[in-house]
Amino acid sequence: MITPAKLSLNTATVSKQWNLQQSVEGCLRHGIGGIAPWRDKLHEAGVEESARMIRESGLAVSGLCRGGWYTAEGALTQAVIDDNKTAVDEAVAIGAACLVMVVGGLPPGSRDLVGARSIVTEGLGKTLDYARTVDMPIAIEPLHPMYAADRACVNTTAQALDICDELGEGIGVALDVYHIWWDPDIRAQIQRAGKERLLAFHICDWLSPTSDMLTDRGMMGDGVIDIRHYRAMVE
Repeated sequence: MITPAKLSLNTATVSKQWNLQQSVEGCLRHGIGGIAPWRDKLHEAGVEESARMIRESGLAVSGLCRGGWYTAEGALTQAVIDDNKTAVDEAVAIGAACLVMVVGGLPPGSRDLVGARSIVTEGLGKTLDYARTVDMPIAIEPLHPMYAADRACVNTTAQALDICDELGEGIGVALDVYHIWWDPDIRAQIQRAGKERLLAFHICDWLSPTSDMLTDRGMMGDGVIDIRHYRAMVE
């Protein structure tokens, strides 16, 4: 049985209602053992203040969301590389277990999905080169294929692990049941990831019908995902 102490609150869940301090207080009030902040919440409070707040709370930090977006400017630019370096530093500052990467979709005006994945792999490699120097694991989050154009051109766990194989140590995957539940190959890919490369496991639910591709996610048990099934695979 999962108790609140084993859960980590992703601040996107309450982003419209709570700032970071309120999220920390909410976790403590409800006995939730960890937190996964988004960078916008860190920036609102200030990174140093956020790090102090989290450290003094005693909450574990399961990850920082998010780095990535390597294709946002049409090609891999120094600005994108620098922003991801900053994201690594922020993850270190708050003691995050990993930096979660939403890698970016097709460059503006492009139809070249293979080319987009090439940009992403190059960008991840540059981020990883720096992340290794500060011992911060990088976690690729494969997103559901409906996001391939605008958010993430890495859409299966197999694709993410292929990139991990190419880049080597220090990089793994963050698996969200919302994005992977449909994949008929997921059991084999979870086994392939193994303990060393399975860096985060996110849970919510897929509502049917879904009214909004981004925001219409359900609380666990309100949708169609057999969450216990995927949890068992991960364990």
